[in-house]
Amino acid sequence: MLITIPSFAGARKGVRHFFGTRQGGSELEPARVVVSVTQAHGTDVLVLDHPVDGGQDFGGEWDALVTNQPGVLLTVRTADCVPVLIHDPVREVVAAVHAGWRGAVAGILPKTLAVMTQRFGSQPASLRVSLGPSVGACCYEVDEPVLSRLRDACADWQSLVQETGSGKAMLNLRGLVRGQARSAGVRDDGIHAVSLCTVCHPTLFYSYRREGEVCGTMVSGIMLALRRRPSRRRRGKRRAD
Repeated sequence: MLITIPSFAGARKGVRHFFGTRQGGSELEPARVVVSVTQAHGTDVLVLDHPVDGGQDFGGEWDALVTNQPGVLLTVRTADCVPVLIHDPVREVVAAVHAGWRGAVAGILPKTLAVMTQRFGSQPASLRVSLGPSVGACCYEVDEPVLSRLRDACADWQSLVQETGSGKAMLNLRGLVRGQARSAGVRDDGIHAVSLCTVCHPTLFYSYRREGEVCGTMVSGIMLALRRRPSRRRRGKRRAD
């Protein structure tokens, strides 16, 4: 089972995307190359601006992938973190981002948007951003170490939390990521979201917070569709009447 948002991106717009569930979502056909990397809850962005070979090892640890190459499926894996898919229909660039609380607080999304601008000339107002299923504010209680980092990094941090006790609060992680997209210049009507909590839907999603261990991950992905060559009509000889 795959989740898509037609208002975000579709085949008519030259892009394919999906948010996976525990019932499937590891490939998107017809992809020429599927890119999957090691994630580390950091802010390193892998840029693929040249043809990519199948089976290529990219090494390192990356939490965001960006490409302008058609047929290259960028994927991220999550089990409560926010999967973020980005499409620039003007410059024909796509990106996939893995945003857990560490990466989000450290600015993985703003950094990815900045890389798209610097490397490809993307303008934030032209971008379309989609946030996939993740842990909701209903189920994401965090403690003082997380809150301390949030306070240092986010001026409006209080709008993202609801205190539950001394040094504890429920965190709206998806709201944090959405706010960062807005602050970077993405238009409100260019931001889309799947408002499903991974903890609340055990039949649909894996959840590290619910299960207490990594039992599996969901795969989400995006790619520029392969360009089809125009067909040539065969011209036959006219038959005499």
